Amino acid sequence: MDTSADIVVAGAGHNSLVAACYLAKAGYRCLVLDARHIPGGGAATEELLLPGYGIDTCATGHTLIRINPLLTRDELGLVADYGLRYIDPDPVAHVAFPDGEHFTMWLDRDRTAAEIARFSAADAAAYLRMLDEYDEVKSIFSASQFTPVGFGPSVDARLAEHPRGRVWQRRRVLSAWDIIKHEFSSRHVQAFMLWMAFQTNQAVDVPGSGLLAYSLIFGRQQRSWSILVGGSGQLTAALTGYLESHGGTVLCDKLVTRLVLDGGRCIGVETDDGEQYLASTAVLSTIHVTHLRDMAPADAWPEEFHYGIDTYDLGVPGFGVYLATSAPPEFETPGGPVTAVSAGTVGWPEDVVQLGQDLRAGRFVSNVPWLLVATPTLVDPGRAPAGKHTVKVLSHQVYELPAGMPDWEQVKAEHAQRQLAHLRTFTPGFTDDVVLGQMVKSPADYERLNRHMVHGAFHGGDRGLAGSGPLRPVPGWASHRMPIPGLYQTGGSTHPGGSITGAPGRNAAIVLLHDLGHDPAEVMAAPPGAAVPLPSITG
Repeated sequence: MDTSADIVVAGAGHNSLVAACYLAKAGYRCLVLDARHIPGGGAATEELLLPGYGIDTCATGHTLIRINPLLTRDELGLVADYGLRYIDPDPVAHVAFPDGEHFTMWLDRDRTAAEIARFSAADAAAYLRMLDEYDEVKSIFSASQFTPVGFGPSVDARLAEHPRGRVWQRRRVLSAWDIIKHEFSSRHVQAFMLWMAFQTNQAVDVPGSGLLAYSLIFGRQQRSWSILVGGSGQLTAALTGYLESHGGTVLCDKLVTRLVLDGGRCIGVETDDGEQYLASTAVLSTIHVTHLRDMAPADAWPEEFHYGIDTYDLGVPGFGVYLATSAPPEFETPGGPVTAVSAGTVGWPEDVVQLGQDLRAGRFVSNVPWLLVATPTLVDPGRAPAGKHTVKVLSHQVYELPAGMPDWEQVKAEHAQRQLAHLRTFTPGFTDDVVLGQMVKSPADYERLNRHMVHGAFHGGDRGLAGSGPLRPVPGWASHRMPIPGLYQTGGSTHPGGSITGAPGRNAAIVLLHDLGHDPAEVMAAPPGAAVPLPSITG
């Protein structure tokens, strides 16, 4: 087996695969290593419960990647040549409230506004206005998201050129709760908006979360909770297919444990079996930065990097209940039963705000203030046997259990039953008899499943003011270049953060291509099957 390549990539999450594909498009031979038995990281689909039931191990919704030039321009031919196909479910979402009221969001914005008007006509008008206002500036925020730090104007510089930029400079540093309580008066509408804003596991009451009150609802209103036909693993299959057809290799069951340094430069990596994989050009990592630091001698990193890692906020952990079922959850409403690919329950606004505070304080969340219930088989029935369904119930939880509580194995089973009992107050037909198979994952389980999900946090780290833009992952090292020469970083711990966006991967590719003497725009704009010549001089 050849253990060398032009570029060695540590980790096969979707971002590192995206970066590797662009580098392969430019003519570099890439070798990708991953600790798991399959590639994809959080973009994987597996038969975790019963044969024939394809379960998304982590991510299911792909709304955010839909605006990535990777797909809007089909820069790698993933749509044209590798069969990626997205579904935009309608209704977009359905949420139940503590008092038995329900709310359904539709792709038709006027129909959604009419639902809001049932609670408040003024709030319905505010909702439409918010959509229009974000539409005016969405290109500013998306341009920033898909531009590496230092390779274009900052968000504030971009906003300074906009007629209402000063308003948005304030909005982006407020909390989502600040925005929502300012715009809406109905507690039902406020609760729904908070349910939506919390979907990226960012506490809604912390400064810097304000944009989530706009961007998530705007994206869902445009494209729903987009899902990939066949599951999230199809994105990974398309990326690995492209990579392999362009001379790249993906090796699984290869846990990277050490960076190989020569003269202070990173020239490769070593895996837990003692094998070394050497790179002639560069090493690209998607290893969580808190682990990456431990893979080289302490003196290889400057003092400010150590401080940045020591103070890095790992983010909100997740808790998941995975089900194979004979029927979907049907919400009983006055207008009849409702099903939705993206559904859930939510407490009152103060309950959701308290949730964030409890998580930050390390208090176990024993009640059920927020649930996301995903049933992709409602529109993608091929993920399960005929007439059957996959259901995923997601929530937020602490990683470390308080003193005096039993271990996670007991606690997670009890908490899962508590959540399902709560859900059944709104979906009474979703009984134990419907459940054919069940698996519960605590934050500790998620960490064991994927070492990148440190403390069971899906998104690579908190994205508050201290962990976003030029401060992510560490001030001075936000442009994907690491302090060790020859080493680059991508993945959820880099700008702009986690979720299925492909942005960190594409951004890292831009930086690497630039440093290697390419015009990144030229490489990315070239037809997917075209050969892009290597530059005559690389750096």
